[in-house]
Amino acid sequence: MTRNAAWVTLLTKSEYLPGALVVDQCLKSVGSKYPLVVMATSQLPQEARLILSNRDIPIRDISRLKPQNESSSMAELDSRFTRFADTWTKLQAFELVEYDRVVLIDSDMVVLRNMDELMDHDLPSDWIAAVHACACNPRRFPHYPDDWIPENCAYSSVVHPTGIINPPVITDSSPRPYKQLNSGLVILTPSLELANDIHRFLMTSPLVSTFAFPDQDLLAAYFEGRWKVLPYVYNALKTLRVIHKPLWRDEEVRCLHYIFHEKPWSTPPGSGGEYGEIDQWWWDRYEKLGEEMSISDKEGWELVDSHVTRVTPSATFL
Repeated sequence: MTRNAAWVTLLTKSEYLPGALVVDQCLKSVGSKYPLVVMATSQLPQEARLILSNRDIPIRDISRLKPQNESSSMAELDSRFTRFADTWTKLQAFELVEYDRVVLIDSDMVVLRNMDELMDHDLPSDWIAAVHACACNPRRFPHYPDDWIPENCAYSSVVHPTGIINPPVITDSSPRPYKQLNSGLVILTPSLELANDIHRFLMTSPLVSTFAFPDQDLLAAYFEGRWKVLPYVYNALKTLRVIHKPLWRDEEVRCLHYIFHEKPWSTPPGSGGEYGEIDQWWWDRYEKLGEEMSISDKEGWELVDSHVTRVTPSATFL
């Protein structure tokens, strides 16, 4: 019997419309029984809301959430990460008590295979489930934690095929980064009591000002000892394909996550370097979306398409 459940993503600005619409298209194309619900703040323009409505995507209005002291170590050190400003608001998913199971999913993803089994994942009501963060720091960002090195990365401990059946295990002797999760996909049980307690933690915990990765650091801290590790295939960070080749298999990936600030819609086809092939996975699905919307909602499609970059500046002719 189908549960009262939903995939949920946050959308606060039109620039992420291409991503959210591709996620919705992916879920429908792989035959998911569950809807994608968009959590939207008042920042989201009416024209974007109309596009979502025309695609039969439910909108759940929420308020913006932020700590009293909104600074974070990463945002202070690198202005590119001001994009994290709205990520605290993802935590409002715990308030969606009209559902008895929510899978929070970022809009910079493509769903490649049906993963409805996550809606029935065995999980205590006050727990979450998520994949590990990759702690390799392949770009050597100086403001990442000092212990984020390949030797301390949970993914360095697993290989194919056992890494799919048995994801990394957190023990008392595990390196600290083993306790860090990636919040691109999180299974949770909505609860007003839990939501209120998370809000209190956000507003009062002295840890919050130290978080480098806002919402996912909070989730890792708040749910320490209460988050179940998922196999990487449900939130396959794009960097794993390059730096964890003993684990990665294209054919096993359920959901690919385009982490970092270079999103596929801002990376023209053929310009993604070592990630160019998997960037094309997104573009293939985006072009299919365009074929549909250019017929059903031409004006909406023109707005969506205005937020993608199809050619590099060097390829522009005067």
